[in-house]
Amino acid sequence: MQRIFIILSIITFFSGVYCRPVALAASPATPPQPQLNSCRNCHAQIEQDSNHELLCTQCHRGNSTTKDKTKAHAGLLAHPASPQNMQSTCGACHQAQVTSCAKSSHFTLRPVINTTRDYFGIITPLANLTEIPLNKRPSTPDELVNNMLRRQCLRCHVYTAGDNYPYVRRGTGCAACHLQFTNGKLDSHTFIRPGQRQCLSCHYGNHVGNDFAGSYEHDYNWEYRTPYTTREPFVRPYGIELHQLTPDIHFQKGFTCLDCHTGAELSGNQKRITCTACHDPKVPPPALSNIRKQQDRLIFTTIGDGKDHFIPRLTHPAHARYPQVACQVCHAQWAFNDSSTYLMLSYSTDAEPWERLTIQSSSQVEAFLDHNLNSDDDERDPTMADTVTGRILPGIWYQGFTQRRWKDIIIRQDRDGRIKVFRPILDLHLSAIDEDDNVLFDNITGQGSGLLPYTPHTTGPAGLFYKQRFLHLLDKFSQKKRNK
Repeated sequence: MQRIFIILSIITFFSGVYCRPVALAASPATPPQPQLNSCRNCHAQIEQDSNHELLCTQCHRGNSTTKDKTKAHAGLLAHPASPQNMQSTCGACHQAQVTSCAKSSHFTLRPVINTTRDYFGIITPLANLTEIPLNKRPSTPDELVNNMLRRQCLRCHVYTAGDNYPYVRRGTGCAACHLQFTNGKLDSHTFIRPGQRQCLSCHYGNHVGNDFAGSYEHDYNWEYRTPYTTREPFVRPYGIELHQLTPDIHFQKGFTCLDCHTGAELSGNQKRITCTACHDPKVPPPALSNIRKQQDRLIFTTIGDGKDHFIPRLTHPAHARYPQVACQVCHAQWAFNDSSTYLMLSYSTDAEPWERLTIQSSSQVEAFLDHNLNSDDDERDPTMADTVTGRILPGIWYQGFTQRRWKDIIIRQDRDGRIKVFRPILDLHLSAIDEDDNVLFDNITGQGSGLLPYTPHTTGPAGLFYKQRFLHLLDKFSQKKRNK
């Protein structure tokens, strides 16, 4: 009996040895194994995170079974996360996120586009920045506005890799937010939660976000920039030197953009959070995962450093007394006030008039001016890319301001009756000249003052004289109601 048991055991053992490989080879659940001569043989330095340990060809396509570079790169997607490719690549695993992001205003820029076009009398609404008509050489004021939007104004969006500055260059599509770039080069294939660097790669240059960190661009003229500039090479991470003003109190406490502006909000699946959502005692805790209740207090845990912060509630009687006054009217420490903004499309090679304005927050303009002002080689023709397609078109857009200020905060009453902070964001003046400096368009402006309400991210204490900012408006508002 013992002999029979031993024989059966030996048969069972060898059956397992020889059958197991056959079963594994036939199993559809087994992940594909990279070939010995795969992409990683040449790109061994590529780092992947634990959630994306995929074959290179799953995202980049191409052929990983050959050592021939040309054959290996056949059908290659150099930028699989770009808007043109993200549905078929990132969307294969993240379909819901990719679909919702593609429709969000953060992606399409619908509000910016339609508000600007409407201001200049172009009333046809557009669903996406890609729908802005592209013209090689504007012949009407409407075409000039569209050309300005595509080539000068909308330089920060997911269709472009950003300007050629160290802290601005980034990926496109999903990679614009979820991959890390340093000095314009990709750090690794580790996908991350967007941080301050990702947000500021678009929200720099006197846009909301830049003020959160206390940054304000210098004037363009060389005499108004510090430290005093020379012709020696000077690193400007965001294209121009910055004033360091008072940062937002939340920034000082260690908050980042994503602490309040969640991915659900940025992808269009959640309403934008307001100050009262956290600070008003009558409002229940908002739908933020990093807020919890401890007895009768709310605690906010910042995502970046994991620190806990007690959320102060609105207890000052002014909050109940002046409900028609927006929070930042009292609590903004400073605000963007660039007025007026002058933009000129030029087909002229003459750079002399711009000698004092060679820093323009546009690397293409700066490269053109530097060459035509300082090089002994033949002058270059002015050209500038269409930021949506990357196509190089004739003509270059210059920019300048009447003044750049932050001290005087503009307070106005909005159409809904609420008193808010405004900025002259649409105070735009468009012009154009041809190759011989003949004027094609002169000072094209929109309808109205160009002032729009906005929320400065410069929160701080209201101060003793907060009422002086809005009391005169309350008197006018009360008078209007009495007249009705």
